[in-house]
Amino acid sequence: MTNKKDISEEIESFYLNKEEPFRSCLLALREIILRQDENITETRKWGMPCFCFKKKMFCYLWMEKTTHKPYILMVEGKHLNFPGLESGNRTRMKIYKIDPNKDIPIDSVEELLNMGLDLYRMGVIKIK
Repeated sequence: MTNKKDISEEIESFYLNKEEPFRSCLLALREIILRQDENITETRKWGMPCFCFKKKMFCYLWMEKTTHKPYILMVEGKHLNFPGLESGNRTRMKIYKIDPNKDIPIDSVEELLNMGLDLYRMGVIKIK
């Protein structure tokens, strides 16, 4: 059985094993996500950092396979209409790509995250 310490170490190693500028970008995105609401927690699912709102999956941080550029994957992205949010061939989730060589558009990222959180806060996405 995996305990919280093991999960925490796995999460930390995900970030720390990345090369720059990807590591700094992912760590900054992590901080931005976690500060949006006191009910957001971080875990690891399918090998990637997963952020939950009241224990319901909310978003993930991951990197594109070819470019290794980070992105935020919004679990309920199909409910969101936001500039730069892409569905690709996904039906439920959408991604928001971040260029690690540029300043993170913090205002846009926070706006997107809060639009996503509002889905849960307003009951569009049910929380058990």
